[in-house]
Amino acid sequence: MVNVLSVNVGVPRSNPAKQLAMTGIDKRPVDHPVQVRAPGPKTTGLHSGLVGDPIGDIRSHGGDNQAVYAYAREDYDWWEKELGRQLAAGAFGENLTTVGVDVCGAMIGEVWRIGDELELQATFGRIPCVTFQVRMEEPHWLKRFTKENRTGAYLRVVTPGSVQAGDSISIVHRPAKSVSIAEAFHIYMLDRPRLARLLDAEGLDADMRAEIEKKVS
Repeated sequence: MVNVLSVNVGVPRSNPAKQLAMTGIDKRPVDHPVQVRAPGPKTTGLHSGLVGDPIGDIRSHGGDNQAVYAYAREDYDWWEKELGRQLAAGAFGENLTTVGVDVCGAMIGEVWRIGDELELQATFGRIPCVTFQVRMEEPHWLKRFTKENRTGAYLRVVTPGSVQAGDSISIVHRPAKSVSIAEAFHIYMLDRPRLARLLDAEGLDADMRAEIEKKVS
C-alpha cells in the first residue's frame, strides 16, 4: 500500500520560540478533502500550499518550494523506538503523513501523483528550526534530527488538486540527473565541501542553486 495515511492542517498557536504572534506547526489530521495549489512567493503569497493551513514565520517557511511537507509513517515508527513515546500524524508539522513511500530517498525533482489529479515535486529536506525544538521538548533535538537525516520532504505543486487520507501515491517522473533528499540534506548541513554535488539535481530550485553556485565559485 502506497498512499496518504493522513492529511494534516495547522491549528494556530502562539510562538514564543521566535517571538512571533503565531505558528502553524501544530498540525492536526482532517477527515475531508483539502485543496492544494501553488501558494506563490514565500513572503507575499498564500504561504502554505494547503488551503486553510496557517504559517507564522513566512520568511522561513512556505512559498512555492515549500508548499507541502510530507513525512513517512515508517520514519515516525523509527523515532518512536528511539524516543520511547508515541508520535501521532502531524507531530513533526507535516501536511501529509505517508505510507509505503521512501520520502527521504525521493530524488529532487521527482514528481508524485496523489489521487486523481494532484501532482507534487520533491524540492528539499526539512531544515529544523527552534520552533520544532520547542515543540518536541527533546534535548539537542535540532542536532539529533539533523544527524539522523530522517527529514521528510518539501514539495512544490506541479498540478493543483485535492488530497485526502487514503489517496494513492505514485511516482510519475524521476529526473535522469538528480540527488536524493537524504544525500542533499546531509551535504548541505554536514558536508559543505561537497556542495557542488547538489548542482547535479536538475530540479533544484533557482534560489538554492544561486546560493550554492555563489558558495562554490
